[in-house]
Amino acid sequence: MKDQFYAYIQNLQDTITSSLEKIDGKAQFQEDIWKRPEGGGGRTRVIENGNVFEKGGVNISAVHGELPESMQKYFGVEDADFFACGLSLVIHPKSPMLPTVHANWRYFEMYNKEGEIVDQWFGGGQDLTPYYLFEEDARHFHSVCKQACDVHNPDFYANYKKRCDEYFWNAHRNEARGVGGLFFDYCKASDFMQMEDWYNFVTEVGDSFLEAYVPIVEKRKGLPYSQKNRDWQEIRRGRYVEFNLVHDKGTLFGLRTNGRIESILMSLPPHVQWQYDHHPEKGSEEEKLIQVLEKPIEWV
Repeated sequence: MKDQFYAYIQNLQDTITSSLEKIDGKAQFQEDIWKRPEGGGGRTRVIENGNVFEKGGVNISAVHGELPESMQKYFGVEDADFFACGLSLVIHPKSPMLPTVHANWRYFEMYNKEGEIVDQWFGGGQDLTPYYLFEEDARHFHSVCKQACDVHNPDFYANYKKRCDEYFWNAHRNEARGVGGLFFDYCKASDFMQMEDWYNFVTEVGDSFLEAYVPIVEKRKGLPYSQKNRDWQEIRRGRYVEFNLVHDKGTLFGLRTNGRIESILMSLPPHVQWQYDHHPEKGSEEEKLIQVLEKPIEWV
């Protein structure tokens, strides 16, 4: 399974980066091959200063070795080894009229000292973080997510949409990071879903990513914007940074397992503002966004 999934994310990385390069028309992804001293490595691809994309990364990794003590306590195990692979992406467009997007699809195995698999699971999802709310864009993104889920189980979309709203919640701000999408984790073999079934589901979601995001980019990339719009984008990007550094499990896992810092922190945008006690004007488009973030809604 680990070989099958790693081959999948290698191909998916190629598909996504080539598609985004075509859309941008100027910048290309810079590739960085890296190795982890304890075992494994990855292929980081970063795009910067493009016509459309200000900064983005589409990274894959496959790491293995002894599970660090901090993670042993987290999982409630002793003397365990692990293998983890996945694709993680974050795209920050230049225009505030375009949403930031994040996605991650991953697979994890845990072993005893005899090298036998004692646990394995899939996880992942994709979510949208707009700076100005175009409701049809949120509906489109969620519709594609729902279509991918419905192929496998009619309950998946509602369950994983709810988990996404709960997970990407900036508790210290009492607001969502964005308008959500899907979030699923610890997807293990059971009476109704075997690991091959979970593989088919996760790859269905991964294959749907470009369909969910690219039409939004094409529709909004030519819209005009002002410096005021840009300032608002950078203020909201600050909230994005706060979530990733305070709450995000993937970031914390990478830091605790001696992951590659540049790859872990590629999710951070290049230009950010933290204005003291900032509040949008009453009745403004900026306030409209905040109202939705404070109380997630059903998009489809």
